[in-house]
Amino acid sequence: MKLWRTDAAIAVGVLTLGVTGTYARLSRSGLVECPLDPFGLTLITLSSLALIWRRSSPVWVGAITVGCGVVYYGARYPGVFAAAPALIAIYTAASLGRRRLAIGLAVALAVGVGGLVALSDVDPEPGGLSLLSGWLVAVVVCGEVVRNRRAYLDEVERRAAEAERTREEAALRRAGEERLWIAQELHDTLTHTISVMNVQTSVALQLLEHDQARTRAALLAVKESGQEAMHELRATLGVLRQADGPEAGLARLPRLVDRAAAAGLPVKTVVVGAPVELSAEVDRAAYRIVQEAFTNVLRHAGPATITLTIEYGTDMIKLLVEDDGKSDAGTAEHGMGLIGMRERAVAAGGTLTAGPVKSQGAFEGFAVRAELPVGGRP
Repeated sequence: MKLWRTDAAIAVGVLTLGVTGTYARLSRSGLVECPLDPFGLTLITLSSLALIWRRSSPVWVGAITVGCGVVYYGARYPGVFAAAPALIAIYTAASLGRRRLAIGLAVALAVGVGGLVALSDVDPEPGGLSLLSGWLVAVVVCGEVVRNRRAYLDEVERRAAEAERTREEAALRRAGEERLWIAQELHDTLTHTISVMNVQTSVALQLLEHDQARTRAALLAVKESGQEAMHELRATLGVLRQADGPEAGLARLPRLVDRAAAAGLPVKTVVVGAPVELSAEVDRAAYRIVQEAFTNVLRHAGPATITLTIEYGTDMIKLLVEDDGKSDAGTAEHGMGLIGMRERAVAAGGTLTAGPVKSQGAFEGFAVRAELPVGGRP
């Protein structure tokens, strides 16, 4: 609606200028001129008012304005103002990206008026229509410049909107990743610790009246597990506050092995190859995978022995956690713990498989295998 009003104002302005300028003899065409009569006034009015639709119907408006201009000067009517609607229509076509239409209209007007000048009985005076070719070139060039400028501004706005949308998507993705990381950290920390505390509490209850020394040891293990859980929770919250805190890593494996042994799970550790420096992401993922594997043994395998094998390579580290207990395969394979382990391995650029160990046709124990790149995800 706003553009239509603008075009209507331009049409009325061109009509006013054309009629006033022609009657006031403000310009000359350079040809032999006849007085303006109602037919000539109609041509000026028609071509001027057609500009109201110059954006929506550039072809018809261009044809009407150029045709009226050629007929107007063919009838030898005075002034150059009658060419203004055609020049505006040609400019509009160029600015809308209709280059061929603009050039075609410019050629039609130049040939029509140029033919009239050539057929004139007298040589045209300097100025007036003799400058029409220059004006035609100027309006086509101006239209192209405006079109390119608009395209540039539209592209800038599009890129700005795309950048804003990308920033919002990245923020949402980071928030989702942070929520997942928090959930994994809390699950791995609390599940393992609570499982150990549950086992030790059960042992303490059973031995409370019969073996005070072992009861005391079990309660001390519960206390240590609680302190360890508090320590890891503080570390997690410290990361959320962007404070420096100790990271979980394979350097803490000895404490994890001791806690598992205290809970009644003997652990045999086998290290193959020379330890290599791991990225922080891989180091943390490896520790959490081993911790969750120990937790699953504690919760599902019953009395068991764990064998932990760590194999260091030049570009990969392989982890294998096996137990010889009687795991509930369905629960172990589909629990949240295994889902979290797989997510950690994939996030670090590695893989993880887990399943019951089959021996002589029967399931005996459970195995978790993980392969992680030393440097993390490329």
